[in-house]
Amino acid sequence: MEPLRIHTGIVCPLNRSNVDTDQIIPKQFLKRIERSGFGQYLFYHWRFDDDGNLRKDFSMNHPKYQGASILVTGENFGCGSSREHAPWAIQDYGFKVVIAQSYADIFKNNCVKNGILTIQATEEQVQSIMRNAENEEYSLTVNLEDQVVTDNQGLEFTFDIAPYPKEMLLNGWDEIGVTLNYEDKISQYELAHK
Repeated sequence: MEPLRIHTGIVCPLNRSNVDTDQIIPKQFLKRIERSGFGQYLFYHWRFDDDGNLRKDFSMNHPKYQGASILVTGENFGCGSSREHAPWAIQDYGFKVVIAQSYADIFKNNCVKNGILTIQATEEQVQSIMRNAENEEYSLTVNLEDQVVTDNQGLEFTFDIAPYPKEMLLNGWDEIGVTLNYEDKISQYELAHK
């Protein structure tokens, strides 16, 4: 995984609450065994009509959000099943940061394990970001080291993150990477217990 320290990116608004993992990545696309290739199916039934054409009324399909790497959305994002494919689809599409009022716990943990920073913000902060993103191409800077989000229009707020997931994201570690930090001790143990 790539380390995430300071990230500046275009914001894409998804002005919806209670977005479940089946809406994030529908079940018919869960047949792949690798982690890549899921981005094309992200929010599939909202992005495409029954004939496979892009829906012009869905925010992600608007040209000003192409290349967006920060998703902002409502409360209870990632509810429903615990499928890890949901963060895989979000990441594969290009999002590195998700800002929401609240998250389902398992989804939030799966995001961190896959290198996606989830930021919990107040309703007022989320609505302010959404308004700005809906009106123009809008970017935010997320500083994970200082735990602060800013824009060039005076917005600034801090966010909380536990030390362990922060360290994982800052260093680009997944759980295997964390374990490999102790490779010397593991090898010493194995030699001592042959």
